[in-house]
Amino acid sequence: METRAAVLERAGDEFVLQDVMVEEPRADEVVVRIEGVGLCHSDIVFAEGHRPYPMPAVLGHEGAGIVVSIGSEVTDFAPGDAVILGFSSCEACPRCDEGLPGYCADFAPLNFIGSRRDGTTAYRRGDTKVASHFFGQSSFARHAVTRAGNLVKVPETSLDLSLLGPLGCGIQTGAGAVMRALACAAGSSLVVVGGGSVGLSALMAGSVQGCAKIVLVEPMAERRALAMELGASATIDPLAGPLTEQILALLPGGADYIVDTTGRPDVATGALDSLAVHGTLALLGVPHDAAATIPLPLSRTMLRGHRVIGVVEGDSDQKTFIPELIALREAGRFPFDRLIRTFPLSQINEAIAAQARGECIKVVLLPDADCAEES
Repeated sequence: METRAAVLERAGDEFVLQDVMVEEPRADEVVVRIEGVGLCHSDIVFAEGHRPYPMPAVLGHEGAGIVVSIGSEVTDFAPGDAVILGFSSCEACPRCDEGLPGYCADFAPLNFIGSRRDGTTAYRRGDTKVASHFFGQSSFARHAVTRAGNLVKVPETSLDLSLLGPLGCGIQTGAGAVMRALACAAGSSLVVVGGGSVGLSALMAGSVQGCAKIVLVEPMAERRALAMELGASATIDPLAGPLTEQILALLPGGADYIVDTTGRPDVATGALDSLAVHGTLALLGVPHDAAATIPLPLSRTMLRGHRVIGVVEGDSDQKTFIPELIALREAGRFPFDRLIRTFPLSQINEAIAAQARGECIKVVLLPDADCAEES
């Protein structure tokens, strides 16, 4: 089958919409017609070459759409099912069995090698292989081939299917950090550093958890204002002064929980210095430099009981957590769709630039004929 996809020829290039051939699904695979796909920071990290990926490639890993065809061994899905495409896991290792598929023993080969485990790809352009299976899906395309284990059936919702893709990564990462990894206690204090889609999802999750004080650190005034509408009790402009001083002015004893979505060592260090006794810093942001580090004062960390944790995909089991987030949205408690602006897939490069300029929080790319200007 032929489909249209946003193909990246080389790291650092712009995406180009091209016709590519799509393979039939293998026994455990499903072909999904993509109705909308989120643009995530991780897509940009790989597209710019900060992490290796075979080229040419189709990226994209926050897809939502309709099942078109299934492999011979697939029993949980059928053509016509509405689904969200998440990340890939083996579903059999100790961490998967524990309900933590983001820490799957095979997470890297299943999500980041640019092909199936046997080296074959789902896409081809003439005689040229086009790397696929990014996060197990490669959904910057009208059709994506993914393992059935990546899929989450969409429960009843008033939202359009095209807007649900970001639940597969960025939104569940932020929300899961607060609701799963940290399991923030009611009445506690939460500081979220970074007002992108991950950070604002963490902020909304803080309200769900009943945090008494929720503070957003974000340089853009518009995002600080939106944070107040979404449940923040206060905001901080990091350009107005040292981060630690500003956090401690609002929370004199320090923060019980801090979520850093920036991936910047200097910011994470300031956050670490702002923790309350027995406080926890959760690191969510992907640094551009894979070797980035932060200093960890051993005596203070021990004596104050500080904890620093890394969080992948919100520590969530996407098959149960994504439906929970949709239910919370339906109840008016998690309005993640307020973060979304739509662009046609053909304008992916313009969308990347607009997101980089801070003009939108979460981009969702739609098939051109179905695109509305904003949602």
